Amino acid sequence: MVSLEWPWLLALAPLPWLYRRWRRATEPNLTALRAPAYAALFPDREITTGRSPHHRLRLALLALIWLALLGAAARPVWTGEPAALPTSGRDLLLAVDISGSMEIRDMELGDKLVDRLTAIKAVVGDFVIRRPQDRLGLILFGGEAYLHTPLTFDHQTLKTLLDEAVIGFAGDGTAIGDAIGLAVKRLRDRPDASRVLILLTDGANNAGRITPAQGAQLAATNHVRIYTIGIGADELIQRTLFGARRVNPSADLDEAGLRMLADTTGGRYFRARNPAELDAIYRELDSLEPVAQAPDTVRPLRSLAHWPLAAALFASLLLAFAAREDLHG
Repeated sequence: MVSLEWPWLLALAPLPWLYRRWRRATEPNLTALRAPAYAALFPDREITTGRSPHHRLRLALLALIWLALLGAAARPVWTGEPAALPTSGRDLLLAVDISGSMEIRDMELGDKLVDRLTAIKAVVGDFVIRRPQDRLGLILFGGEAYLHTPLTFDHQTLKTLLDEAVIGFAGDGTAIGDAIGLAVKRLRDRPDASRVLILLTDGANNAGRITPAQGAQLAATNHVRIYTIGIGADELIQRTLFGARRVNPSADLDEAGLRMLADTTGGRYFRARNPAELDAIYRELDSLEPVAQAPDTVRPLRSLAHWPLAAALFASLLLAFAAREDLHG
């Protein structure tokens, strides 16, 4: 089906005719310069004043050019048949901790120790690309929580924005409850069975206005299922002036609180001590069955403005040819 997006522009069609009808003739203020010597070169040529044999043709071509340009400006489009969008997956938000403790280098990736956020970027980035039928979004939290990427099918952009996340950007502290509250706000209008939050952290809630318990109740009330992942190694060798000593870099991890969040909302708690375990967790999360949602449809649109523009160009060429014939005829 062909339609015009701005059909009101066609109301300008009579404008040139109105101008020609209402304009006033301009009185010449200068005396014409007569050159008999040049006039002798064209003894059989009559001086024309706009009434040449091609006058009507030129008017017709000018009218065609004007109408064609108006037709192009009115934005003609072809509308195709409705096409279904791939909306059979989940609405899934990723909440990633970017507090200062995420810079601890206790994750072995490619034979070298990297910080926890780098390991998350490596594993979660692949997880994002593997779920083309899901709407995915990204929440980053530290002392505050903010929506970094809304729910979208543009997973490549989400992955890029995750890769650009910087530790400490969201302030000091770990506002787990606020991250959950923000996720619930974004998911509560989506279909009940498809609301999923995956929360990754290496600490305990120590900032924000919402406690994890309040966030869990809010999520359960709104049918948001939370999968929590505690990240960080259990043991790290530190070398000091007095020799090597073993420390637990995950001493601040609140595993009981993360289990509570998962149990309250019908999700699961996972422990990721290294990138391999984190990858295994996300592959297990990949087994989530897609849930049928209300189908979204889109009607493809194709601009047809190039056709009237081509007609205007062709008429302009004919007009130039007619003017040339008048000049040499």
